Amino acid sequence: MGEPHQGLRYMFHMMNHARIGVGAGATAVGYTGYLKSLAYARERLQGRPLGAKDPAQPQVPIIEHTDVRRMLLAQKSYVEGALALVLYCARLADEEVSGEPEAARRAHLLLDVLTPIVKSWPSQWCLEANSLAIQVHGGYGYTREYDVEQHYRDNRLNAIHEGTHGIQALDLLGRKAVLDHGARLSLLVETARAAVDDSTETEYAGLLSAALDRMTEATAAAWSDGDPAAALANATPYLEAVGHVVVAWMWLEQLTAAHGKEGAFYEGKRAAAAYFFRHELPRTEAWFRLVASRDRTVLDTSPDVL
Repeated sequence: MGEPHQGLRYMFHMMNHARIGVGAGATAVGYTGYLKSLAYARERLQGRPLGAKDPAQPQVPIIEHTDVRRMLLAQKSYVEGALALVLYCARLADEEVSGEPEAARRAHLLLDVLTPIVKSWPSQWCLEANSLAIQVHGGYGYTREYDVEQHYRDNRLNAIHEGTHGIQALDLLGRKAVLDHGARLSLLVETARAAVDDSTETEYAGLLSAALDRMTEATAAAWSDGDPAAALANATPYLEAVGHVVVAWMWLEQLTAAHGKEGAFYEGKRAAAAYFFRHELPRTEAWFRLVASRDRTVLDTSPDVL
C-alpha cells in the first residue's frame, strides 16, 4: 500500500487520526464517570443545610452541598469541553479530505496544531474528572462496589499510549507552534478570534481574547533566544495552557449556540462554561508566565540529585 520507503510518513498520518480516537475514548470514560457521580450525588443522603441545627430534620442529597456541586461542575466543564473539541477535530478531519481547496488547506493546518491537544487534553483532564467522580462517591468510590474507580484506571492509559503527554507537548511547542513561521498557531488564533467577535457573551469573550494574546506572547517569548533546550524544558505547561485556551474557545462556541435558549440543558451549559472561564482559564496565566520566562529549573537540575 502506498509508495515504497514512505511507511514512516504514512504511519504518522495514521497515528494522527488515532490520536483523535484516543481523545474521544478519554472523553467517553470521563463522561461516564461524571454521569455516575451525578446520579449518586442526587440519591445519596448525607448532612443537612448550613444552619440546620435540629438533628431530627431530614438529611439532604449530597448534591445540595456546594463542594459537591463544585466537583460536578468541574467534571461537566472538562468532559463537555473535551467532547466539543473532539467533535470539532473530527469535522476538520472530514473537511481536510472533502472540502473545497481553501477549506481543506485551513482544516489541515488547524488539525495539525490541534492534534496534540485533542489527544492529550482529554486524556489529562477527563482523568481528573474520573478522580473527582471517585471523590463524590466518598469512600465508596475507592471500592469495586462502584465502578468509578475502574473508570479512573482505564482512563489512566490514555495519557501514555499513541504518544505520551510529554511527547505531545514537545510536538506542540517544538514543531506545530513554530512551523512555517507559526502559520498553524496564527490560524488557530484567527479562528478563535472570529468566535470572540461573534459572541454576545462579553465577559467570557473578553477573557478568551486576553488568553489568546497571552498565548501568542508566551510562544514568542519561549523562542526569543533561539535556544530549543530552554524553550522545550517548559513544553508541558505550555500544552496545559494552550489546551485550556482551546477548550475555553469550545465553551464560547457552545454559549453562542445556547444564546436565548431555555431549559435545564442550556442552563447546564451556561453554568459549566461559567465555571471553566472563572475557575479554570485563570490557571493559564501561571503556566504562560513560566513558559515566557524560559525557566531553567528542570533543565539545570542534574540527574544525579534526583
